[in-house]
Amino acid sequence: MDTILTRTENGVRVISYNRPERHNAIDDAMGDAFRLAFMDAVEDQSVRAILLRGEGKSFCSGRDVSVLGHRERDESDFDFVRRHQDGRLAMQDCPKPVVAALKGGVIGGGCEGALCADIRVSDDTLKMALPEINFGLLPDTGGTQLLAALIGMSRAKAMVLTGDRIDAKTAYEWGAVDFLVAPDELDDFALNLAMKLASKPPIALAMGKQMIDQMHGPAIRNGTRQELLAQTALFLTEDYKEARAAHREGRKPVYRGR
Repeated sequence: MDTILTRTENGVRVISYNRPERHNAIDDAMGDAFRLAFMDAVEDQSVRAILLRGEGKSFCSGRDVSVLGHRERDESDFDFVRRHQDGRLAMQDCPKPVVAALKGGVIGGGCEGALCADIRVSDDTLKMALPEINFGLLPDTGGTQLLAALIGMSRAKAMVLTGDRIDAKTAYEWGAVDFLVAPDELDDFALNLAMKLASKPPIALAMGKQMIDQMHGPAIRNGTRQELLAQTALFLTEDYKEARAAHREGRKPVYRGR
């Protein structure tokens, strides 16, 4: 089964995560397929807007915990994180408007991918979280920066430092999502919004995005690279190893600050 599905409708490239049995958790093959699909949409001149969505009950539950810490390629933690950051930064730099249709689990890397979109539409089943702290880690593809830009520093700290989930109502009230609709309206609403954007003049769209992004864009890019340094260091800590061991053994971790 293809883990990423694509179709084009009225100038909108629809890219769907397609591992519904895993709540669209991302393994290495799926991540590679998504990056190829996204860049193809960017380069295709017939595509004027991009819609991200998920098959099944969730948008994307983040990196598959079964491959947490796994490096498919012979690469360092630094190179691994930087490569994934490059993909996220390419999403932010995309000159075409990106809409994300969110539902169910929007967790970890799935949350960071949603935050890279220009406009987020959610239904009321959404559960959003950046839970990396529970593994002795932090978000590393822009999550700390994008979330703070959207909902403010204090609320971003509450989410990042606790790892707790917020529901759809809270996400909407805080500004993490822009539209809140019923589950049976989500796909149509998001697609119609993307088609509306696709009908606008593409050069003006690209310039409008670029001008608005100037408000936070340079700081987000710099902060994302700071996440790279922090995460590379955290991968070497005893607390990270303890968190992984506790997860495997089904017990509560004991952190020692080492």
